[in-house]
Amino acid sequence: MKKSWILLTACAALLSGVEAIACTGLLVGKKASTDGSVMISYAADSHSLYGEMYRWPAATWPKGAMLEVKEWDTGKPLGKIAQVEKTYSVVGNMNEHQVAITESTFGGRHELVDTTGIMDYGSLIYIALQRSKSAREAIKVMTDLVKEYGYYSSGETFSIADKNEAWVMEMIGKGPGNKGAVWVAIRIPDDCISRMPTSPVSSRYRLTIRRIACTRRMWFLSPVRKDISRERTLISVSPSLLPV
Repeated sequence: MKKSWILLTACAALLSGVEAIACTGLLVGKKASTDGSVMISYAADSHSLYGEMYRWPAATWPKGAMLEVKEWDTGKPLGKIAQVEKTYSVVGNMNEHQVAITESTFGGRHELVDTTGIMDYGSLIYIALQRSKSAREAIKVMTDLVKEYGYYSSGETFSIADKNEAWVMEMIGKGPGNKGAVWVAIRIPDDCISRMPTSPVSSRYRLTIRRIACTRRMWFLSPVRKDISRERTLISVSPSLLPV
């Protein structure tokens, strides 16, 4: 009965009246699925990217190798970053260690975009997949990359999962010439599911509404309303400090 309630809640959440302007995701903890699997879904609601399957074979790179970063959406060259010694095999949005990453764009205020940054949201996904053995490591890789090279894109929500855990991370820039990003990550409890919708964003406020359905209770995280025309600083939460 509880499992049925969770599934019905998930369907209702996905079919509710949220304006779809980018992508939609659903995250399922291992105790909320019938076979104990962690699951995430990915729907490109923007209707602009179809029929693409990405593939990167595992590789070993020489010392001093550089990686050219191109904007995922347009192919525009953004710069080069240092390559790591070893990268993992990636097919689609999952790598050989069963780490999977998807995204949903929420946009945010235009003046928080840093066009001097090198790391766009798509490159963050696929570079992290090539460098991570777990969801927590992927979060560290992504946040370290934007700290070192800057964040190019607008506001993004990432679904990040491995065979044991599912996480949601939100990220937005600090404005032109301000290297790094404002980000926060939270682990989805094992007996919960979460909807990751794309929500309309006003010109003044960022409004994020996310539902996490649990066997114990329904959690409503937010709505978070912050006037970032006056305050642009959020707290970056270290994944190691979050409750598990």
